[in-house]
Amino acid sequence: MEVVVVPTPEDAAPIVADAYSKLLAAKPKAVLGLATGSTPLGVYAELIRRHKEEGLSFAGCSSYNLDEYVGLPAGHPEGYLTFIKREFTDQVDFDPDDVHGPDGLADDLMKAASDYDQAIKDAGGIDIQILGIGGDGHLAFNMPMSSLSSRTRLKTLTSKTRSDNARFFDGDVEAVPKMCLTQGLGTIMEARHAIMLGFGKNKAQAVAECVEGALSSRWPASILQLHPHATVVVDEDAASQLRFTGYYIDTFKGKPDWQGI
Repeated sequence: MEVVVVPTPEDAAPIVADAYSKLLAAKPKAVLGLATGSTPLGVYAELIRRHKEEGLSFAGCSSYNLDEYVGLPAGHPEGYLTFIKREFTDQVDFDPDDVHGPDGLADDLMKAASDYDQAIKDAGGIDIQILGIGGDGHLAFNMPMSSLSSRTRLKTLTSKTRSDNARFFDGDVEAVPKMCLTQGLGTIMEARHAIMLGFGKNKAQAVAECVEGALSSRWPASILQLHPHATVVVDEDAASQLRFTGYYIDTFKGKPDWQGI
């Protein structure tokens, strides 16, 4: 696991975007794993800028979202597929038919979950998976005590998660779906490169536990300690409880420019 500490979230975007630029130069038909929420928006904005100003193309790519609410109508503004199209893929040259998410409207949700796992495998597997860490260490909707080998599956959202997400539904917690489909931790671990972002002091404990603590289902993101190519990019606030920050900074500064993350 490589840990990159940057002064601000804005400083993370070009570092992470460089990994995408390098991948697409070598593999124009890359498979991208996309996350929703505010954390990756800076990266998406930088990729959009590179597309518009530098010609970075996603025309041959396909993408797979981490998760989706169950039961929201197609095209609902808070649906995660709608989000990723609005905030990223519709602003570059992605083929809309190549942008995928779990089917939260399926009649058979269990089958939809296993079909989604299979679709990722059939696409050749994810080349870069972008991730955001939750304040309790969750990845996607893999909350504390999730199985570290879990696959894409149906999950019940906790009361806290629904309460936290009510701000996206005009403050109405009853409008927040009670269930979701989410990639499991085992599914996420199959990505060839996992990039986890964490910003702000409210993420500091989770970052410290997951990066330097014990491997534990209490802190789901700690599973990335076992990933052969995991990169954790955090700002100084989120890194404030790490004990080896000086080491992380020195080793990143010492890397040759061509290596990247």
